[in-house]
Amino acid sequence: MGHEISQNKFDISSCCVELVPPSPSGEPLILPNLKLKVLIEAIRMVLEIVYDEKFVTFSYGGRVGMGRHTAIRYLKNNVTNPSWWFNVSFCPNKFDEFNVDKLCLFIGEKIRDAMLIDVIKKLFECQVVRVEFGGCYLGRGFPQESGLCSILINIYFNGFDRAVQEMRLQMNNENRKFELTELDLSNSNVFYKPVKLYAVRYLDEILIITSGSKMLTRELKNWVLDFLEGNLGLKVDRVKTAIHSAVSEKITFLGMELQAVPPSVLHPPMSEKAIRARKKYLRQKEVRSLELRNARERNRKELGLKILRHVFKKLKQSNNGFKFEFQIENEVREIFSTWADEVVQEFLGSLEERWNWHRLLSRGDFLSSRHVRDQLPQDLVDAYDKFQEQVDKHLTPIKARMALEEEERRVRDEEEQKYSERMVDDLTKLCMKVSAPIELVRKAVRTAGFTNNMGRPRPISLLFALEDADIVKWYAGVGRRWLDFFCCCHNFKMVKTVVSYHLRFSCILTLAHKHESTKLEAIKHYTKDLKVSDMNGNEEVYFPTERDVKMMGDKNLSDPKPVDGAISLALIRLASDEPSHSCIAHFCDSIDTIMYRVRLLQNHLNINPLDEAHWVKGMGVIHESLNQKCLPLCGDHINDLYMDDLQQEG
Repeated sequence: MGHEISQNKFDISSCCVELVPPSPSGEPLILPNLKLKVLIEAIRMVLEIVYDEKFVTFSYGGRVGMGRHTAIRYLKNNVTNPSWWFNVSFCPNKFDEFNVDKLCLFIGEKIRDAMLIDVIKKLFECQVVRVEFGGCYLGRGFPQESGLCSILINIYFNGFDRAVQEMRLQMNNENRKFELTELDLSNSNVFYKPVKLYAVRYLDEILIITSGSKMLTRELKNWVLDFLEGNLGLKVDRVKTAIHSAVSEKITFLGMELQAVPPSVLHPPMSEKAIRARKKYLRQKEVRSLELRNARERNRKELGLKILRHVFKKLKQSNNGFKFEFQIENEVREIFSTWADEVVQEFLGSLEERWNWHRLLSRGDFLSSRHVRDQLPQDLVDAYDKFQEQVDKHLTPIKARMALEEEERRVRDEEEQKYSERMVDDLTKLCMKVSAPIELVRKAVRTAGFTNNMGRPRPISLLFALEDADIVKWYAGVGRRWLDFFCCCHNFKMVKTVVSYHLRFSCILTLAHKHESTKLEAIKHYTKDLKVSDMNGNEEVYFPTERDVKMMGDKNLSDPKPVDGAISLALIRLASDEPSHSCIAHFCDSIDTIMYRVRLLQNHLNINPLDEAHWVKGMGVIHESLNQKCLPLCGDHINDLYMDDLQQEG
């Protein structure tokens, strides 16, 4: 194969498998064989090595460590005081000959290899690699998607990214000049908000944010649209590419809702109920510590008396004292010394105890009278004076009370300072709030059949034909996908409720109805963690457990694979004698495959996935030629497909 490629004799068209659509209006699906998969992956690796360090910092998608969550993390941590924003909306279209030629021209400027460029052109001509904008196909992990598409899109937009980066640097330099001339001379009570430009691009989704005026944002939008249409030859929907207010309007980006809010919305202060609960907890904690201290003192007293009784008994029984084979004097002395230090520390920590002992030891100071002092020996008077100095030094509560009052004053000042800073930030600062479209998630849950009209979990009859493990895997794929997708959102708890309650109990009810049993019997058999047994009888857990769901959140993020289509399809295993086919999974050439029928939920429910009013946009669409076709998958990769880990190159 390497020799054929070096001699430019490798036939790409002969390495493609065409799936004919069931209807004349459909398009054929082109899948590569193992050799072509290796070639596509080799090209992707070469382009990644050459271009990855050349891409700008706000270019996300198709890069190592630069995924969806990294883009959201950048928006949450770096974007401050946004005023206006817009996201570019492309018309549904795919790369034509003009776009492919321009892409090859961009690659030729960096890589002078005519053979490589010719291979990329042939991949597009054979439709084994396809790039589409404005649709739901891109990056959904279905068989028509290729890992090469992501880096080709980044290369195609690299010129646009660099132009935006130069504009950002120019704007930052202008702000820096203004800060050096006037901001240093201004009053400290004046808040300066420089005009900034933020940009985030995740493959074909582009978000532009400004902190300036609407006129500036309008000029920037016109420049962006003219650049994309004129220089890149892309079709942009100018009606949907509208400017929105960052404060009063939400904008959808990467399937999430963005809005500029004060910091108190993201980090609200404790409510009165929470404050009362915390005070109650602190009081209970003090009571428990007092009980433990009393129990420790009682145990020390009993243990000390036992040691003394034992030593005294040994002394009485022995005429010349008693001797042991080992010496315990140092150990006993160390134990008593430790106890004494702890008792002294506890005593000095109590102002009331110190006050009482100071009053007892200093009252009736008869040596204060000079007549009495002159009649006593001077050594006794000096010893008493030194004793009173030590009493005043260690037992007087005045210094300790002053220190406590100073600590209380410091805590009160810090609380007032934090309150004032919080109020000033709420009035002068805006942060980015990222929320999951919870209404769309609820609509998807209801439309797909997880819940009934009353919002209660219900079984899905479409899945009754699957095995128990496949049913659990299908639900687990949906649940894990949603948890991974929305774990960086502010309202992630609501998504947790949907997954942990609606999906979990819908799966339990589906298993119960399949076996004609009750819900309690299904829970008793599978448990709430939905444990299923494999062929060897070992229990496996695919669905996220309740403990795992509770532990998920914004503090533990990972960049997921761009697969969002778990809810859009279901697979049914076919019991039919089909000829041998190789597995369609990435880099898998196994022929011991099983045919699976693809059932699309949106087709089953007669719903258009592009209709935002009835379905969640971007939840995933599979190629229409697979509507009534079968997928050949081996035993290992069918599990990956159910769990949403199958990344087919094609």
